[in-house]
Amino acid sequence: SLRSSNNDHPSPSLAKVIVSIDPLHSNDDSASPQFTMELAGAESGNMPKRFSMEMSKDLIPMAVFSESSQGKISMEGKILNKFDMKPHPENLESYRKLCRERTQKYMTKTRKIQVIENDNGARMRPMPGMMGFIVSGPDKKKTPTKGSEMKRTRRDRGEMEEIMFKLFERQPNWTLKQLIQETDQPEQFVKDLLKDLCVYNNKGANQGTYELRPEYKKLSDETSTNTKLS
Repeated sequence: SLRSSNNDHPSPSLAKVIVSIDPLHSNDDSASPQFTMELAGAESGNMPKRFSMEMSKDLIPMAVFSESSQGKISMEGKILNKFDMKPHPENLESYRKLCRERTQKYMTKTRKIQVIENDNGARMRPMPGMMGFIVSGPDKKKTPTKGSEMKRTRRDRGEMEEIMFKLFERQPNWTLKQLIQETDQPEQFVKDLLKDLCVYNNKGANQGTYELRPEYKKLSDETSTNTKLS
């Protein structure tokens, strides 16, 4: 079970990991244990409660250290494996609903009204003696345009997933360069999203482009249909 690391105030288990082994093929090298994580507590909306965990050894060498109350540092061990989590197959439908709700929320435009207490427009009028500083015409300073030299601000991952789904509704195939230009996000962040949401075409007519994974294509099609019906 996974618990809080605060020993002074212990909390209930957050989740538990289930290891499944086929006893009939336990000696078979190709038969590997199956790992599943279940969240504790009641479900929250369409949030998946079960996750499949894929174990791999493709990771940067790391170690675990601890520090005592006297400031002494000790190495507890080395990290040999890592786990990649994804919604369990039995939770895919609820996960699709969650993604659909996020997409619809992103597409819904909200209007905000701001009340201006000082309505005399004083801030909009040039103050006396400032007329000489107002530049107009060809000498007006140009606003810097977006480019590779400007640092891109990373958006929230959930918001970016919704934007990616919307882009793949517009067209099924995109190159990495096109997606970076469309989203104005850091290249590594876009690559991480593509690794989870898309597959890369190594050959064929769409060689060098990305397209949504089959499970997300279904979600995108359902969302597009619901939008047309509404």
